Amino acid sequence: MNAQMATRCVRAAWLACALLSAAISGATAGTPDTFYKGKTITLITSTGVGGTYDVVARMVARVMPRYLPGHPNIIVQNMPGGGNVLATNYMYAIAPKDGTAIATIHSAMPLHQVLDPRDMRYDADRFDWLGSTGPQNEVILVWRTAGVKTLEDAREREIILGGTGVASGIVIIPAVMNNLLGTKFKIVTGYRTSEDVNLGMERGEVQARAFGLDSITSQHPDWIAEHKVTFLAQAGARRDKRLPDVPLLTELANTDEQRQMFALVSSAPALGQPYVAPPGVPAERLALLRQAFAATLKDPTFLAEAEKIRFNVEPMNADEVARIVHVTTHAAADIVAKTKAAVGTATH
Repeated sequence: MNAQMATRCVRAAWLACALLSAAISGATAGTPDTFYKGKTITLITSTGVGGTYDVVARMVARVMPRYLPGHPNIIVQNMPGGGNVLATNYMYAIAPKDGTAIATIHSAMPLHQVLDPRDMRYDADRFDWLGSTGPQNEVILVWRTAGVKTLEDAREREIILGGTGVASGIVIIPAVMNNLLGTKFKIVTGYRTSEDVNLGMERGEVQARAFGLDSITSQHPDWIAEHKVTFLAQAGARRDKRLPDVPLLTELANTDEQRQMFALVSSAPALGQPYVAPPGVPAERLALLRQAFAATLKDPTFLAEAEKIRFNVEPMNADEVARIVHVTTHAAADIVAKTKAAVGTATH
């Protein structure tokens, strides 16, 4: 055999090995249509058991497998802690990136990234967003025994307000109100979950909290029906039709600068309950997850369950969510700096 023929043989053998390796790899990974068959997807929620994030996640887990090829099982795993930062860090840096891990993380996480990144191990702009259940205004409410009926009352007397971690929207919003509007919320953090805050308020440990309006209508409709709470303000892009007389934070601003600061902290309610995959999921699997999530939010069974728990669904696609996240994480430096100063150290 001459040298030229030997070279050709070596090249042919190398090519054969390469093709065999690729075939084995492809068989192991599975095609987009077969990968999920027999698999289990873990759906992480950054909140504890019983809250609206958890309840809706379990609804998604029951319905979404119908719309994925291979119909994988989806299990929900609660991962509360650090004001929702624990689960967000996990999804970014540790969770499997093969399409078998998705999450619903708190809508305040992109805002947390620009305001208080000390414990942050994620870049919200690099997540693979799946979409959202739709915008949900955050409301600032006071328990009826506090004797507070108006925002002016909240400027004149100290009100003990409960929260989880300093990163959560339920702490950020009242902290900014204290600094820009002169309210006197004494913010007490350390509650493990949002439901713990609710129990603390009902037991009289705290007198107020910030809370998603849909969470109230689904979890505690009696608060509204029996006039147990008073709504002082709401955060969001527009007034919720159910609270037409409760002002937006942006409407309470005294200057354009304050309006921009309130708009920044209102970005979290604009996201509603977003769903996400870790960065790096193969494109074809990410497309399947996005399509299945979008179909889930339109599924008659899902919508019937949402109506039963009085949860409003206005689906947002992945691009809409990613746009809000990008605008939040790239907010003007001076507005971010002044909002950080407004949040300050208002917790106890």
